[in-house]
Amino acid sequence: MQNKGLIRLFAILFGLVSIYQLSFTFVTSKIEKDAATFAVNEISEAEEDYVSKREAVEAKYLDSVADNPVLGYTSYADAKTKELNKGLDLKGGINVTLQISVKDILKGLANNTKNPIFNKALADADEASKNSQDSYVELFFDSFDAIKGDTKLASPEIFSNKGLSDEVNFQMTDDEVKPVIRRKLDEAIVSAFEVLRERIDGFGVTQPNIQREGTSGRILVELPGAKDIARAQELLSSTAQLEFWETYQQSNQSLGQFFVNADQRLAEILKPEEEEQDSLSAQESELDSLLSDVAEDSLDIARSNPLLSKLIPANPGSHAIARVALTDTAEVGEYLRMPEIRRLLPADVQFTKFAWERPPKESEVAELYALKSNRDNVPRISGDVVSDAQDTFDQFSKPAVSMTMNTKGARDWEKLTGDAFNNQTGIAIVLDNKVYTAPGVSTGPISGGRSEITGTFTVNETKDIANVLRAGKLPAKAEIIQSEVVGPSLGQEAIDSGFMSFLIAMAFVLLWMVFYYGRAGIFADIALIFNILLIFGVLTSLGAVLTLPGIAGIVLTIGMSVDANVLIFERIKEELARGKGKAQAISDGFSNALSSILDANITTGLTAIILFVFGSGPIKGFATTLLIGIVTSLFTAIFITRLMVEAYTAKKGRDLAFSTPMTKKLFTGMSINFLGKRKIAYVVSGILVAVSLFSLFTTGLQEGVDFIGGRSYQIRFEQAVNPSEIASELNTVFGSGTNVKTFGEANQIKVTTPYKVDVEGIEVDTEIQNKLYSSLQKYLPDGYTFEDFTVGASEKSLGILQSTKVGPTIADDIKQNAYWAILGSLAVVFLYILLRFRKWQFSLGAVTAVAHDVLIVLGIFSLTSAVMPFNMEIDQAFIAAILTVIGYSLNDTVVVFDRIREVVGLKGWKNGEHVNEALNSTLSRTLNTSLTTLIVLLAIFVFGGESLRGFMFAMIVGVIVGTYSSVFIATPVMFDSLKKKIASGKE
Repeated sequence: MQNKGLIRLFAILFGLVSIYQLSFTFVTSKIEKDAATFAVNEISEAEEDYVSKREAVEAKYLDSVADNPVLGYTSYADAKTKELNKGLDLKGGINVTLQISVKDILKGLANNTKNPIFNKALADADEASKNSQDSYVELFFDSFDAIKGDTKLASPEIFSNKGLSDEVNFQMTDDEVKPVIRRKLDEAIVSAFEVLRERIDGFGVTQPNIQREGTSGRILVELPGAKDIARAQELLSSTAQLEFWETYQQSNQSLGQFFVNADQRLAEILKPEEEEQDSLSAQESELDSLLSDVAEDSLDIARSNPLLSKLIPANPGSHAIARVALTDTAEVGEYLRMPEIRRLLPADVQFTKFAWERPPKESEVAELYALKSNRDNVPRISGDVVSDAQDTFDQFSKPAVSMTMNTKGARDWEKLTGDAFNNQTGIAIVLDNKVYTAPGVSTGPISGGRSEITGTFTVNETKDIANVLRAGKLPAKAEIIQSEVVGPSLGQEAIDSGFMSFLIAMAFVLLWMVFYYGRAGIFADIALIFNILLIFGVLTSLGAVLTLPGIAGIVLTIGMSVDANVLIFERIKEELARGKGKAQAISDGFSNALSSILDANITTGLTAIILFVFGSGPIKGFATTLLIGIVTSLFTAIFITRLMVEAYTAKKGRDLAFSTPMTKKLFTGMSINFLGKRKIAYVVSGILVAVSLFSLFTTGLQEGVDFIGGRSYQIRFEQAVNPSEIASELNTVFGSGTNVKTFGEANQIKVTTPYKVDVEGIEVDTEIQNKLYSSLQKYLPDGYTFEDFTVGASEKSLGILQSTKVGPTIADDIKQNAYWAILGSLAVVFLYILLRFRKWQFSLGAVTAVAHDVLIVLGIFSLTSAVMPFNMEIDQAFIAAILTVIGYSLNDTVVVFDRIREVVGLKGWKNGEHVNEALNSTLSRTLNTSLTTLIVLLAIFVFGGESLRGFMFAMIVGVIVGTYSSVFIATPVMFDSLKKKIASGKE
C-alpha cells in the first residue's frame, strides 16, 4: 500500500477532529448533571410544584455558568450549540408538520371576494384534494377552468384588485395570471416560514429545526427537549391575528331586546325536537318518575328559555355583555351563529360580532363580548400597526404585554380610545378570535400609540404573546397535519435501551472476531472502535440528529464493518493456502477483496440514499447514520486494518495467523452442490411466496397511522391492564375503529383511533386526551391529574408517554413515498448490477431474490401480526426495514456474484461446477457475516426498546431469508437464464 504516511496522518487528524467534536457533548453533559445535582439539593421533593421548581433552578444554574470558560477553549453556551443533537425519541419534545392553508392565501389574494365561480372552484378543490396528490393551487386552477364560463382570473372581483394591481390587470389571460398567483403563494409560504422561525427563536429550546418541504406549503418543525407541549402547539399554530374592537355595553337596550327575541325564537325552533325526545323518553323505564321537582323545574326553564337560561350577568365594571359556563359556550355560540337568529338583530346593532374571552385556566365561566362591527366585518385597528411588543408587568406587578404602534396605528388608537371614552364603552383586544382583555378608557383619548394587554397570564404566556406579535401574523392559518410528541421519561428509557443494545452488540462482535481470527481479529476490533468514533464525530460535525433508529443504523454498521474485514481475512487465508508468502498474501487479499467490498457497500448505500430521500424524521436519521457508517467502514477496513496488519508483519519473526486453532479448518474443503439442489429451493420458495401472497390478499397487513391517518397514544399504568376491556370502553367513547393492544409490558398499551382524524386544531387534541383521561382514570393512581396524564408531563413515567397524529392527506403522501421508495430501490439495483456485471441475467437473479425476500417478510408479518407480543404495524419504520433488507440481500448477492464472475472468468462455467466452487468459497464469509449481523440485530431486538422491536423483527427475518436467497435463488435464477448461452458455448 502506497502513501502509508499520508494515510496515517489523515487517520490521526480525522480521529482528533472527531474527539474534539464529541468533547462539546461531554462538556454539556457534565455541566447539566451538575445543574441537576444542584437543583435536587436546593428543592425539597415535598414542596408543591417540585418538578417545575426544580427545572427553574436548573435553568437558573445553567444561565449563571453559561459563559464561564471550560477547559480553556469553550463555555457551556458555546458547547451547547456544538454538541451531538439528539432526536425526539431520545430527548423528548415535539415534532410537527404544519400545513399553511393555500386556500386562505388564495382568498386573501382575491380580497375575500364573494364571486360565486371563485368560491365554487375553492369548494371543488377542497373535494378533489381528498383523493389527489396534486398541489391545492393546481386543483383550484383545474376546478376554475372547468366552471369559469366567461369569468376570468383577472376579473376585478377576483385577482385584478387593488392589492395585485401592479401585477395583474383585466387584459391578462388566465395562463398569464396563473404564474403570478403561484409566485405570490410561494412568497406567502416563505413569509409564514420566516414568521414561524422568529417565533421558535423566542421559544427558548436549544437546537430547534425548521424546514420547508418542497413547494407543498408544508413546514416541518422539531423542538427537541420542549416540555410544555400545549404551549409549543399553540405557539406554532396560532395565526396571531391581533384586532382592536370597540365593545357594546351590557346595558345596551337593542342587544337586550335581541336576546329576549332570540330566546323566544330558539324555543320555537327547538320545541319539535324536544317533543320528539319526550315521546321517546315516555316509552322508556319509570326512572323519569324519580326526578326531583327541582330538576323538573330546571328542565322546564331550559326548554322555555334555551338562551337566557344559560346567560349569567356580567361582573360589575366589566365590558362584557354576559357570562356563560364553559360547558355551555359551544351551544350558545352555535345559537348566536344561526342565520335565523342573527336576522333578529336590530338595525343599529345588526353587524354585531360576538366573541368569547380567553378564560383563565381555573375559571369555569367565560365572558361573552359584543363587538361593534360593520358590513365587511373589519376591526377598527389590525395588528399590522404594532411595531414592537414586550412582555412586562402591569401596575399590580402581574405579567402583561406592552405594545408600541406605528404612526398610523397611533392616530387610529387615539381616535378609538377617544370614541370609547365618549361612549363609555370598552376596547376589546382580540388575538386569534379570543378577547384577551377589554379595558375601559377613563382619561380621554390616548396618544402615542402605546397599549397594554393584561389578564390572568403566566410569565411564559406573556413571553409567547409578545413573541408572536413581534414576529407578525401568519399569512394564513397553519394546521398541524402530523405530529409526534415524546415525553422526557420515554426519551431517557430510549437512551438507556439503545446504549444497552449498542454495548451488547459491540461486545459480542469484538469477542467473535478475536475468537475466529485471533490476533488479526484484534486489529479488526481496533479498526471497528475507531470506526464508531468517526461516525459520532461526523454526526456531530454535520449537525445531524441522532435518533433511536439512528442508533440501530450505527449498530447495523458494526455488522457491515465486520463484513468488510471478514471478506479481507478470508481472501488472505485463500492466498496463504495457495502457498504465497505472508506479505504477498496480505497485499493480494486486500486487493482481491476490494471489488466485493465496494460492490456490497455501494448497493447498500444506494438503498440508504433512497431511504433518505423518501423518508422523514427518525427514518432520515437511520439513513444518515447508515450512509456515514458505510463511508467510515470502508475507510477503516481498507486502510486502518491494513496499516496495523502490515506494521505488525513487517517486523521479522512475527507471524500473524488469520485464524485460531478452533477455526483454522472450518469451512475448508467444502463441495456442496448448490445448483443441484435448486429445484428443491424453487419448490420451497414457491410455497413460502404462495402462502405469503395468500395471507396478504386475505388477511392483509396492520397499517399504522402513518399510512391510514389517525392518532396513536402510548400509555403506561402502574398495574397490568386488559386491552380488550379498555378497547370496549374506548369504542363507546370514540366510536368503532379504535384499536387497543398491549405494547411491551402488560402495564403498557397503544391506543390507535381514527376519531376526528380530519378535524384540525389543538382543541381536538385536547378533547381526545380529556376523553382518554376520563375513560382510563380508574386505572391510574389516586390524585393523578389530567396534567400528569398528558404527554410531555416532565419526568412522569405513567400516563401518555408518546402521541402521534397523522392527517389523512399526509398519510396518503407517506404511503405513496413508501411505494416509490421500494420500487425505486429495485430499479436502481437492477441498473447498477447490469452496469457492474454486464449481463441482465445477473440483474434478474438479484432482483428476483430481493422480491422473494420482501414478499416473505411481508407474508410473515401478515401471518403473525395477530399473535406476536410486540407492535407489527406497517409504518415508515417498517419501510426502512424493508429497504435495509433489500440492501442487505443485495450485499450478500453481490459478494457471491463477484466470486462467481472471478472463478468463472478463470475456469469457465463447466455446467455449473465452477459456480458451485465459487459458492463454496464464499460460504465462510456468508455465514460469518450473517451470524454477526443476526446477533447484532437480536441485541437491538431484545434490549433496544419496544418501538424498535417490529423494525428489528423485519430485519432479522430479512437477514435469514436474504442469506438463503443469495445462494439458493439469486444464483440459480442467474444460472438458469444463462444456461442456453452456456450450453451453446456463447458464455
